[in-house]
Amino acid sequence: MSELQIDKAMESLVVLVADANAYTRRLTRTMLTNLGVKAVYEAVDGIAALDAIRNINPDVMILEWNLPVLDGPEVMRVVRSPGIFPKPSLPIIMLTDRGLRSRVTEAIRLGVNELLVKPISPKALQHRLLGILLNPRPMVRAGKYYIPMPRRRIDMKEFITAT
Repeated sequence: MSELQIDKAMESLVVLVADANAYTRRLTRTMLTNLGVKAVYEAVDGIAALDAIRNINPDVMILEWNLPVLDGPEVMRVVRSPGIFPKPSLPIIMLTDRGLRSRVTEAIRLGVNELLVKPISPKALQHRLLGILLNPRPMVRAGKYYIPMPRRRIDMKEFITAT
């Protein structure tokens, strides 16, 4: 893709930011706007995020791990459940304040496309968005959920039994 095509793709994105913290939502919105994204919607909890997905049909969701009502992992389980949710292949960038290996592993098992550890930078956010736009991974069924095709080879039987 040329730089012009990338700019147009970013401009046409519809992004949902789900985070309980108003400051973090505003900061993320500002970063997205500076990257050229025109349509940014916000949700303050997991229920509002699920409603927003149904109503606005975003292209990408940026989801905080620690949401009230339904937390990020619970939202992921609902969204990635086949036959339950209308958009199980929605690309999701999960935000977390903990970069622990166990959290990264859980995020992968939940079907997160990308994971960012707070505080996030505009460059890191742009890199993850471009990765989703330029190198979309097909969704595969792993046990009860859909997940993005892993970037590296894994033993799916081992993966499924762990979920």
